[in-house]
Amino acid sequence: MRGLFLLFAGLSTTAFAHDAPSGWQYPTSCCSNLDCRQVAQTAVSERPQGFIIKATGEVLPYADRRVRISPDGEYHWCSAEGKAYGKTICLFVPPRAY
Repeated sequence: MRGLFLLFAGLSTTAFAHDAPSGWQYPTSCCSNLDCRQVAQTAVSERPQGFIIKATGEVLPYADRRVRISPDGEYHWCSAEGKAYGKTICLFVPPRAY
């Protein structure tokens, strides 16, 4: 019985495929349970024209509706079919400091 309790206790902290590692849920408009993932800060650069996705070279202007504020302060990138070189669906960026 104790082993069963430990199994269920471990499951309660497990993130689902559509969840960020910190536990918040990617919106369904960005994710099909495989499109989104946390990426290193170095995967995205910021230039005057907007955010640059280094893997694809895409430029997302700051006002682009695909750019969203990251709830956990980390970068998260949602690409078509979750591919490393897929077209960007959403980009979650850390909030700007004042």
